[in-house]
Amino acid sequence: MPKSVPHTPSAPKALGPYSFAAEAHGLVFLSGQVGLDPTTGGRAPEDIASQTHQVMKNIGRLLGDLGLRHEDVVKTTIFLTDMGDYPEVNEVYGSYFKSEPPARSAIQAAALPAGFQVEIEVIAAR
Repeated sequence: MPKSVPHTPSAPKALGPYSFAAEAHGLVFLSGQVGLDPTTGGRAPEDIASQTHQVMKNIGRLLGDLGLRHEDVVKTTIFLTDMGDYPEVNEVYGSYFKSEPPARSAIQAAALPAGFQVEIEVIAAR
């Protein structure tokens, strides 16, 4: 199966030259999501919990548009500007994966796009 680039109205406007998702061989790769509200274009509040909730809602919305759910996610990567936020991010993130959470990496980044504190990318399987 060649690569395809799905489109959905739920995708937030890209902050650069990339696709919000790409699919190949039954795997769906979502680009990193930040705390932008796709309906208003506004930012989630600055606190890390609010940003993480918005990121996870964005991921859920995009997955839903593609006929997938959080339960279909097999791998995530979390980027944080401060690893000290890890416990709070972990608590919010965990609330979206009730059982059998995906494999995950967490990385501290010097900075994220537009000054966000957390960005999460996912790989889901059909």
